Amino acid sequence: MGGTVDKSGQAVNLGHRITLCADDYGLAPGVSAAIRHLIALGRLQATGCMTSSRHWPEAAAALKPLDGMAEIGLHITLTDQTPLGAMPDLAPHGKLPALGTLLKRALARRLDRAEIAAEITRQLDAFEAHFGRAPDFLDGHHHVHQLPIIADVVVDLWRRRLGGKGWVRSCAEAPLSILARGVSPVRALVISELGRGFRRRLERMGIPHNQSFRGVYDFSGRIAFARLFSRFTSHPGPRCLMMVHPGLVDAELVAADSLTHQREVEYRFLASDECVLDLAERRIALSPLFPPSP
Repeated sequence: MGGTVDKSGQAVNLGHRITLCADDYGLAPGVSAAIRHLIALGRLQATGCMTSSRHWPEAAAALKPLDGMAEIGLHITLTDQTPLGAMPDLAPHGKLPALGTLLKRALARRLDRAEIAAEITRQLDAFEAHFGRAPDFLDGHHHVHQLPIIADVVVDLWRRRLGGKGWVRSCAEAPLSILARGVSPVRALVISELGRGFRRRLERMGIPHNQSFRGVYDFSGRIAFARLFSRFTSHPGPRCLMMVHPGLVDAELVAADSLTHQREVEYRFLASDECVLDLAERRIALSPLFPPSP
């Protein structure tokens, strides 16, 4: 077996690197607990926080002792959940729309930019109020941060509120790489294509971002997650990011989201020795997206 494994379960001294980022921290207590455990084990290098959730204040307090063990970002939420403030245009009845509705409106440029900016600002304020500092990165629930109008707000907040520091998730991936993996290729190609222009914008503005994006699948469980993980982490290039969705199912999660059981499947695998050994055998190390300078 190439390389070694340290006591945290993280592969070390290996040639290839990948960053695992857990989405949806704060969505429900079980999701947050699972993510904290994986950070403590060294299996996650980043997590995005849903600060519009009523569970965020408590989840933020529990995450603070792990600050420095993973990058902590803002997971901008504009679908399915309850916004932090009034949004009469996008959420007239107090609940954010499904992704399909938001996508159609964004592509038709029928979003109120000021309203979107106000809500994302509230979510960023909530991050800072309860975590005590600015986020390390910005991304979006259901990848909404790369959509027209919303992307304008995200780039502006990265510049003004993050001071041009930290990174922003790119969901663009080379089509040939997506097809070669053969995992939900249509879904992955659509997400990537929607983010193609945003990726060019990040490059043009010099905004730090990942160069490769992995982790898109249908959450059906038809294929064992261990097999999917092997495909997603195969041959990672520079600044390769894989999103994951680990969690423990509780009543709060069932009430908040349709993705439930598969979160536990991901969590059990990521916490397992099988995960560590698989990475070590393929000489792949888990690493921050932008490792600090020596």
